[in-house]
Amino acid sequence: MRIKVDDKIAEAAVLGGSFFGGGGGGDLKTGLLSARLSVELGDLYIVSVDEIPKDSHVVTASIVGAPAAKERYLKPNHMIRSAELLIDYSGVCIGGFISSENGGASTANGWIPAAALEIPVVDAPADGRAHPTGVMGSMGLHKIKEYTSVQAAVGGSKEAGTYVEVVARGSLARVDKLIREASVQAGGMVAVTRNPISLEYLRENAAVGALSKAVEVGRIMQKHRGDAEGIASEVIKYLGGGLVVNKGVVSGVSLETRGGYDIGRVMVKGGSKSYEITFWNEYMTLEDADGVRLATFPDLIVTLDLKTSLPLPSAEVETGDEVLIVVIPKEFVPLGAGVKDPEILKQVETVVGKKIW
Repeated sequence: MRIKVDDKIAEAAVLGGSFFGGGGGGDLKTGLLSARLSVELGDLYIVSVDEIPKDSHVVTASIVGAPAAKERYLKPNHMIRSAELLIDYSGVCIGGFISSENGGASTANGWIPAAALEIPVVDAPADGRAHPTGVMGSMGLHKIKEYTSVQAAVGGSKEAGTYVEVVARGSLARVDKLIREASVQAGGMVAVTRNPISLEYLRENAAVGALSKAVEVGRIMQKHRGDAEGIASEVIKYLGGGLVVNKGVVSGVSLETRGGYDIGRVMVKGGSKSYEITFWNEYMTLEDADGVRLATFPDLIVTLDLKTSLPLPSAEVETGDEVLIVVIPKEFVPLGAGVKDPEILKQVETVVGKKIW
């Protein structure tokens, strides 16, 4: 498979990515801008794993930080610089970029440096849905004790004195913490290029085919634009499972930015029923007023704006918004190895205060 990305495909990928964001994955407008800019920068191709030279490596591109951070400052040149730093420091041949996840902004992660450096994007993101931590997007590398992580992060404003360039090497967990702290120092967000891996490892641990799934979901959203219920129905049919929980009005939102993350809960009133959605960047749990659990991360919990038919992420949802709550069970979501580890999922419990595993 080798697809040359044009404006229509770029829009479809980002729209579909926003659905797979599950409350996170970054701002849709930012994703559309990045995707369209990448098309303008040069010839951009999405290719299958089989199209990458066997002796090369694939690197992950991501944006790390809190989407609601008011002082965040991230530009396309930060993304390119991050990739250049990683390539120079690692010294390995890079045959392709992958995103760390699907999401409104994150599906297009790696596209700008891919176009600028004439390196393709591979249809195998580290995770097919959005997730909060770097370890979750590292395809199980944290389980390899001898693995040494290499990551390059760039972000912030030189004018404001928050500009940061960091290249870190070490254990995955420690380097992830350093990169998260870099995002805090940069005002809330950094572009990151990280962890060169072999094609064999990619095939076994990434969400192979998840980018092309995002494109197909995006095409459904393009076709049924303005019809949230129609989109939900068609996406559920395409993915092979899921349900529309209810539609209602957001009755309350609590959000705090802590340690580079957005953490809180969304309350929705739908007719005679009420729902609570907790989030750690992404939506983590969905329960009704009686405390009955309806979905748990990595299940995909989506709030579609009934007015625009677009997914509303946790950083943007506001009291009074009319939403459609949609759930896609994890069995029907393309997942990478990073969100299948019980020990990692237990981290969620300490953040949102809900039983996860």
